Amino acid sequence: MAISDLHDAVIIVTGASSGMGEATARALHAAGAHPVLAARRGERIEQLSKELGSALAVVTDVTQADDRSKLIEATLERFGRIDGLVNNAGVSLPGDVADADIDEFRRVLELNVLAPVAVLQSVLPSMRAAGGGTIVNVSSGTTRRVAVGLSPYASTKAALNTLSLAARAELADDAIDVSLVVPFITATEFGDGVFSNPDADFGGRKPHSAEYVGAVIVRLLQTGEERIDLMPGPEDWSLAALPGS
Repeated sequence: MAISDLHDAVIIVTGASSGMGEATARALHAAGAHPVLAARRGERIEQLSKELGSALAVVTDVTQADDRSKLIEATLERFGRIDGLVNNAGVSLPGDVADADIDEFRRVLELNVLAPVAVLQSVLPSMRAAGGGTIVNVSSGTTRRVAVGLSPYASTKAALNTLSLAARAELADDAIDVSLVVPFITATEFGDGVFSNPDADFGGRKPHSAEYVGAVIVRLLQTGEERIDLMPGPEDWSLAALPGS
């Protein structure tokens, strides 16, 4: 169920300590929502909380069941409900299939695939009780091509794509929308900050700002659209440039 009016809406944002997660939390606050900041870096989300009118900050490793439970409990204790979820927490994994370290690959699968599913499952009871909600999963443009040199990472995001589309169909009767945003190149700390380097060459393609992607995520929460794919372009792109705007 799309949240057309975000005023007073309660939205959990994972990976909220930097990049797209932080930008999304700021955009939600500006729209009058109550962002719940979930991330492992406690000092960062505590500082962000102060900037956002004492937004709820919960130190959370989304791969840990106890942390997920504490996140849900703290949110319900403060607000009594959960209207939306942004599954943004994730990690990169460069390399080829032939050379991928299996233990490291397993760790990334845990964070990029299993954790979003587990957090989704955690918010469902509250959303069902309220009669609906909206979930936005953050994917990657690497899923739209043969990602040589990033194939293990791309495979985790491709799995998330499939799970998102399936969950959307499966939860439709519960009035819970599951949406997917597929950023391409975004200037954040992700991948050791390579995309934030002003001297980096991406074949003439310009990264989006984290703020732009955050605004797109907010739009998905409001509309419940199935999917928005972003392509790199000029920094002055706005929501008006998106298909269907």
